[in-house]
Amino acid sequence: MEAALSHFDFLAAGAKATVQVAVISFTLTIIFAFTVGICRSMKVPGLNSIAWFYVEIFRGTSLLVQLFWIYYSLPLAGITISPMMAGCLAIGLNSGAYGSEIVRGAIRSVPRSQIEAAKALSFGRLLTMRKIVLPQALPEMVPPFGNLAIMVLKDTSLISMISIADIAFRAQQLRSMTYDSARIYMVCLLMYFAFSLCILMATKVLENITRPAFRRSGLLGLGAGHG
Repeated sequence: MEAALSHFDFLAAGAKATVQVAVISFTLTIIFAFTVGICRSMKVPGLNSIAWFYVEIFRGTSLLVQLFWIYYSLPLAGITISPMMAGCLAIGLNSGAYGSEIVRGAIRSVPRSQIEAAKALSFGRLLTMRKIVLPQALPEMVPPFGNLAIMVLKDTSLISMISIADIAFRAQQLRSMTYDSARIYMVCLLMYFAFSLCILMATKVLENITRPAFRRSGLLGLGAGHG
């Protein structure tokens, strides 16, 4: 028991880095996902092709290779980047590609009649997207984005490969010192599981918030607000 507690204390010191990378990476994921997803849904000339290329590249290649490429290649081009930022950028770009498909799919699920009604009210494309499409699509995005957030959390373990002292990095250090692999990695599993439960609870809260918000922002109310 004492050994497990000492393992926890050592690994908990790496939890700060894990949480920090997860939060920054998921913030970048949201930015990339919505930007690319909306561009592809609106079929903006030029941007649509760039967005498609980005999605296929980052979905079709290994996250670990992407991480190494960003960390080792950008400095060769004269771009100085810290290990923390390299890790966050790689995870954000990779997860953002998957997230953009969540956004695009949710937007496409909005009935076409809603968009036609917006045109009848003389809404422009951006106003239609902001006032009608996104409020209806957002509740559909929350559960899959919750799953994506858990994936981002798990992907943070890869940053140990570029010497960031997160939970996984400290677990490897501890294992090399004590050879107590079973208990060390059991504590790691429990820590990641605890973080995942926090994400699940946050997702449930967001589901409860966004669905009433959608009901308040229905098309009838929008027509009155536009006038």
